[in-house]
Amino acid sequence: MSLLAVALPPLPQVKPGDDLAGMAIDAWRALATEDPTLAPAEGDVLVVTQKVVSKAEGRIVDLRTITPRPEAAEFAARWERDPRQVEVVLREAAEILRMERGIVITRTRHGFVCANAGVDASNTGDAETLTLLPDDPDASARAFRDRLIDAFGVPLSVVVSDSFGRPWRWGIVDVALGVAGFRPLDDMRGRADADGRVMHVTVVAVADQIASAAELASGKTSGRPLVMVRGATLPEGEGSVTGDVVMDPTNDLFR
Repeated sequence: MSLLAVALPPLPQVKPGDDLAGMAIDAWRALATEDPTLAPAEGDVLVVTQKVVSKAEGRIVDLRTITPRPEAAEFAARWERDPRQVEVVLREAAEILRMERGIVITRTRHGFVCANAGVDASNTGDAETLTLLPDDPDASARAFRDRLIDAFGVPLSVVVSDSFGRPWRWGIVDVALGVAGFRPLDDMRGRADADGRVMHVTVVAVADQIASAAELASGKTSGRPLVMVRGATLPEGEGSVTGDVVMDPTNDLFR
């Protein structure tokens, strides 16, 4: 088996209201013009970074409009943070799990446990602008997929990705926030392993793995937020990240 991850040509700066799917279609066509073997094919996955999805959907905040509450101002002063950014994080968080060392660990309304509720100041094109997570990343992925299939006429899948930290490990990896066209998990429980033993706990996060593979092809500063991934074995069916991947808090062993 082999896996191919190819970044599509760079996009212009995405703005609220832009037709991001149309931009992606044009970019993929340009890629296929350069190399016809990279034309959309059945089973391909297009990974789209959260940043451009959020921009196109208007999920941005102008810091000049934000007045921080006292709690945000105190925390920001203690850790040399921008109090307006802290305020936006507090507004976006459904639950604050920890505030320490300048970092706010949150649970978002989607159920994601992450730093700063997914609020991000990087690669926004303006020092006074933040991006927020999409309202419904799974719905964003589904709408994106519908446009791709209409344009290219072949079954394709979509992953909306973002960079998350990991407990007890340094460094970030890209994970799936939304998915369309396949189930995000491959539940291997009940199957035999290579030695013939039945697996009882193994569930593979396929959508997350695809998101991480795509990030290796695009990088953080290339201006290429779209990556085609080809060759991955996709679990059949439909699913969602919020419905299938996000763990219910009752299963949290650290609460």
